[in-house]
Amino acid sequence: MGRVTLQTIADQVGVSRMTVSNAFSRPDQLSTELRETILSKAAELGYAGPDPTARSLARGKAGTVGVLFTDTFSYAFEDEVAAGFVGAIAAELAPTGSAITLLTSDTTAAFVPARDLALDGAVLYACVDDSEAIDWLIRRQLPIVFVDHRPRAGYDSVNIDDREGARLAAQHLIDLGHERLAVFTTSYGDEVGVVDDPFGATHVVSEQRLLGWFDAIHGAGLEAPVVQAPKHGEHSAAIGAILALDPRPTGIVCFSDVAAAAVIRGALEAGLDVPGDLSVVGFDGTQLAAYAQPSITTIRQDVAAKGRAAATLLGERMAGSTRRAKRVVLPVELVVGDSTASPNAD
Repeated sequence: MGRVTLQTIADQVGVSRMTVSNAFSRPDQLSTELRETILSKAAELGYAGPDPTARSLARGKAGTVGVLFTDTFSYAFEDEVAAGFVGAIAAELAPTGSAITLLTSDTTAAFVPARDLALDGAVLYACVDDSEAIDWLIRRQLPIVFVDHRPRAGYDSVNIDDREGARLAAQHLIDLGHERLAVFTTSYGDEVGVVDDPFGATHVVSEQRLLGWFDAIHGAGLEAPVVQAPKHGEHSAAIGAILALDPRPTGIVCFSDVAAAAVIRGALEAGLDVPGDLSVVGFDGTQLAAYAQPSITTIRQDVAAKGRAAATLLGERMAGSTRRAKRVVLPVELVVGDSTASPNAD
């Protein structure tokens, strides 16, 4: 037998081609018995089903939602927050039958995912503002939701209250009596170590957390050096710069739980006690913070709620909603662990 088509199956069963098509695409149009007969014959003949591309064209839907990262694909699986976020979107979209396609921001190859992949909509996660991939998605007039991103006029966005979370972190150390503080943050630039202008090459999340830390620090009449590490790569040089500060800080607020864990490891390797000699606060509320030794005081964000909110907003747009753009800002909370305490008396 040659290539098996819908018509081949229709001839074998004795029904119309449209009836066979309905067995795959519109099962509610057939009786259970007839549909099972058609599917059984299709399996017997080795027919895998209608061509996905043709079905997408016929329905006018790709059946997939893109999630755009500035980072590499591996980031979506290696970073606990990113993985949790993508998982929450997938769980929310599963009942709709939509799949997720991970997109990188690369636009240098002949095939540009943001431009060339069939998509019903896109979630832009923690992307840099000047990403050319964002421009392609906007030009395609796709439904778009910005997440952990600077909000754009006319588009839905989901963020956490990064500024308030950072303020809570710094205020926690101040309330414990710490006066010698330092800030450990990340940047999309290459500068490592103590920086004079931490806002120079940063992302909106880093920017908001910097503002929050200094809301509390300056509000208490204090100052704090800012030590910066690249977003990806070794933190050892930056941690060395923190421990070499003179006077050495007694309390450090960190961009993430990963950064906080690295600081704690570096401090312990240098013979310091945490929290006796150095108190450390992270950000994100990850399992790493809970299971680290000592457990890390952190700012908890609800990653699952962020993913659900993004999927809900995108689903509304894909369904044709023309409502005004929504800006969702989710709350955060301080979770006190064992990495912070009052400073030792000098």
